[in-house]
Amino acid sequence: LWPLSREHFPKQFLSLVGEGTLFQQTVLRFLGPQDRCGAGPPIVVCNEDHRFLVSEQLGDIGHRADTLILEPVGRSTAPALTLAALWCEGRGLDEVLVAAPADHHVTDLDEFAEAVEGAYALALEGRLVTFGVSPSGPETGYGYIRAAGRVGGQRRGIDALEIGEFVEKPGEETARQYLSTGEYLWNSGMFFMRASVWLSQIETHRPDIAAACRAAHAAGRVDGEFFRPGIDEFRGCPSDSIDYAVAERTAGTGDLSAVVVPMDAGWSDVGTWSAVRDSMDADGSGNAVAGDVLTHDVRNSTLIAGSRLIAGVGLRDLVVVETPDAVLVAGTDRDQDVREVVAELRAGDRDEQMEPRRVHRPWGTYEVIERGVGFQVKHLTVRPGASLSLQRHRHRAEHWVVIRGRAAVVRGEDSYELADNESTYVPRGVTHRLSNPGQIPLEIVEVQTGDYLGEDDIERFQDDYRRA
Repeated sequence: LWPLSREHFPKQFLSLVGEGTLFQQTVLRFLGPQDRCGAGPPIVVCNEDHRFLVSEQLGDIGHRADTLILEPVGRSTAPALTLAALWCEGRGLDEVLVAAPADHHVTDLDEFAEAVEGAYALALEGRLVTFGVSPSGPETGYGYIRAAGRVGGQRRGIDALEIGEFVEKPGEETARQYLSTGEYLWNSGMFFMRASVWLSQIETHRPDIAAACRAAHAAGRVDGEFFRPGIDEFRGCPSDSIDYAVAERTAGTGDLSAVVVPMDAGWSDVGTWSAVRDSMDADGSGNAVAGDVLTHDVRNSTLIAGSRLIAGVGLRDLVVVETPDAVLVAGTDRDQDVREVVAELRAGDRDEQMEPRRVHRPWGTYEVIERGVGFQVKHLTVRPGASLSLQRHRHRAEHWVVIRGRAAVVRGEDSYELADNESTYVPRGVTHRLSNPGQIPLEIVEVQTGDYLGEDDIERFQDDYRRA
């Protein structure tokens, strides 16, 4: 979903459809106000770089994680689930785990809760259970599961079906054939199983992954609310998905330890701009719009404005997504090819594929307003009670102007406060710190000047968030 989704701010943390971000929706699906599913606090497995985003977004919806397991590198879903199961094993627990990708959207939460209840009963019996989504059309962006015979009756009206085979994303004609047979379901990527069942399965089918994860877990350490696996041990772990590592190896073998439960709950993995449009409320002309958008004679298009007005005239079947530093224009039938643009940006080491203009930090956010040779202008927002690290820069000086709120400043041996419309100057090489002692967000305009303005020109002496 580039340009909204970036490597350092992926779609899980975006508010695209429904209320809250996709990550928050995933948590509330199990822990919502009506407690439909009765789950305990989540074990969140995420990248080291996303730890503060996860904590902040959990706090915004009034929840805390059981733990946050921080991967030093991505190794796909099978190692991630193995780390979670080992966390349970280490505490003497054999809970039913729900491996729930944090980038899905579900519209019928009651139907979803019913399917979860049926899957939970099957997982208690020692099975590995996945959800298969009843297909609504010949979708080429999803993997498929061919269901075989029914397994041992029903659980509260929920069918359990033998997994005949997993099928990769098909072409359109093949997808239509799948739908015509009535035997195929979309692969949701969600799995249910006891922690001990998963560990047994991964040790049987991928002992190399199991061994690497056990070594990483044994070398790990608890750091506040975080658990940090051993870095070198986890780097040596092979990368594989739950599907490839375990589920596919049981399909079609007659081994009914892995089964699929059909689900019809308005599910989408929101993986393309077409999927986003399908999840939004379209107008009478088939357009899905968000932000400051004006249209005249526009049909079947998606227009999303992030920072300025988009005016569309005479458009047909287009996707237009605007952000402060990049604009995407694509045909609706080519939105799968956005990944090719991202690959080209990555090959060119372009900033536009890494981070958006607004960058999240544990203390708040900053947004680059303007940059040029020898200078950079940022808009900083510091949360109430939060502080930047005590730090210094070797290559740049900084000028701070308070727009709103109250700022507590440490500059060398001096400490003082600034109010609205007051400013200060921090010379290069001087130790300094900025804090918000107030009850409202502190907004600062920061003007940096110097011969090098990279984010790695920070030498930290003390940090509330235990960053390096």
